[in-house]
Amino acid sequence: MSLKVKKADKTKMSIGNSSLTFLVRSTQYPVGVDADGEIRWYSTNYVQHIFKVLSNGHLLYLTKPDNKDLVYNDLLETDFMGRVYREYQFSTETRNNESANDKTETTIIHHDAIELPNHNLLLTVSDGGSKYVEDTMVELSRKTGKVVKVIDLKKLLPAELYETYKATKRADGKLDWFHQNSIDYDTSDDSIVISSRNQDLVMKLDYKTSKIKWLFSSKSASKWPLKYRKLLLKAADSQTTFTGGQHAATIWPTGEADQKQLVLFNNNMAVSNGDKKTSGKYSEGVSYLIDEQDKTIKKTWSYGKTLGKTNFSEVIGCTRKLTNGDYLIDFGFNDQGKTSRIVEVDPKTNKVVYNLTFTNFTTIGYAYRAERFSLYSQNYQFKL
Repeated sequence: MSLKVKKADKTKMSIGNSSLTFLVRSTQYPVGVDADGEIRWYSTNYVQHIFKVLSNGHLLYLTKPDNKDLVYNDLLETDFMGRVYREYQFSTETRNNESANDKTETTIIHHDAIELPNHNLLLTVSDGGSKYVEDTMVELSRKTGKVVKVIDLKKLLPAELYETYKATKRADGKLDWFHQNSIDYDTSDDSIVISSRNQDLVMKLDYKTSKIKWLFSSKSASKWPLKYRKLLLKAADSQTTFTGGQHAATIWPTGEADQKQLVLFNNNMAVSNGDKKTSGKYSEGVSYLIDEQDKTIKKTWSYGKTLGKTNFSEVIGCTRKLTNGDYLIDFGFNDQGKTSRIVEVDPKTNKVVYNLTFTNFTTIGYAYRAERFSLYSQNYQFKL
């Protein structure tokens, strides 16, 4: 692999005393690099998509029992030193091919996992049937490893979305009508925000009841069944554009009870309902202001449109809000998947303070996401 830093203003970057930029890859081992692009941490375990820091400071990542295995079915809780605290191994019976370019490796948990307030894990999975994939979530007991809750999105959304879906095709004939690629938890109202790439849709669910709170959809209101239309967020102005094939949606408080900040990576790839006029011309990191009472949404910041096709990412990518207010954006699939470009942007000026280019990786070894984690917390104690 090749890592090249084109810019690094360390006085303005959100790096603290020990933060690294972690490249969470679609396959093979993850790496943590410093502001100079030097690798300061890596795992010898291959990882696919899931790589998170838990509330206790441990890592949660999806790997294999052996790197030579073909199925990612081993979920580990470790520390940065590699000590294993919990391990969850899953049956390989419900495995799926995750990448259209990958004819060998398969996975059980496909895109995301989060820690809930009760410390259980919420995972993106398939329903276990022979027809549909990537449209179900399960809550896994942290203590026992048992499934304690199932959310099947086919039971929440109009049947026509999956029964007549034709926007994408899979070689195995299964329907990837939803393609959920992220989960985030909103502590203010016990809800989750999820992203659907193949419906060009972001939605919020009450976690206890699974009822839909709102829908941010590129699909016009007239094409939704009547009972869903009242849930649709309306653009607050003409500058507020909808998304296409988006990834990594996260929800943030604003200080106002009914107003939330939504941050995501807009691939701007019209899959089923996205804007076909702009599709493929650029990708962008975006922030929106949502009024959940009035059901309105307003774009408040974006970066990437002026870069055009240079940073267009047909698939993958993420936008992360950092502790100093900057945004870390991963344009993960540039040059037909040959390059990943990671930038840290100051939203007040839209100036880039960090610019990292990742190339010469193995097949589908690009940066699925880029994260900024502290290698050592303030409470970390060194013992000899």
